[in-house]
Amino acid sequence: MRVGVLALQGDFAEHLGAFAGCQVEALEIRRPQELDTLAGLIMPGGESTTIGMLMERFGLLEQVRVRAQQGMAIWGTCAGMILLAKDIVGSNQPRLGLMDIAVERNAYGRQIESFEAPLTVKGIEGGPITGVFIRAPVVRSVGPECEVLSEHGGEPVLVQQGRLLASSFHPELTEDLRLHRYFLALAAYPER
Repeated sequence: MRVGVLALQGDFAEHLGAFAGCQVEALEIRRPQELDTLAGLIMPGGESTTIGMLMERFGLLEQVRVRAQQGMAIWGTCAGMILLAKDIVGSNQPRLGLMDIAVERNAYGRQIESFEAPLTVKGIEGGPITGVFIRAPVVRSVGPECEVLSEHGGEPVLVQQGRLLASSFHPELTEDLRLHRYFLALAAYPER
């Protein structure tokens, strides 16, 4: 099984390190043809407008949509969540629009208002995980095909729709590899 991390901008190196901690080698993805053999792709945190424009420029937006339709698992963290959303409140920026969610960018505040919070995650054993929220998006609505796996303050922060996963927070900035292992299982077993 091959997985990749979109490596155009943002904290892709931290996701590569998390996969290494799971004893899985992940590929840095920058070109459409590099998606062809992947079972899963992570879209990392960073600046969603910049990542979206670069994906559009390099032909990655359409190819990621095609691969998602073919069953490739995708996990968007922070900016990646924004790019997966069908609706972005107050923005017409480039996006994949694959998940039936509406998000609001930077709704948890500016960089200086970043915080950590313990999160209980449906399907993850071993106690709460630490959610690292940095200029994080807020999920404003969730469609019927989308399942909420975790909330913070009554707001969804981790959602899943089939083989698509999206988190408002940055699990790659902690030493806890449980969500990366969850994603690897999702990529390996489509029926999950």
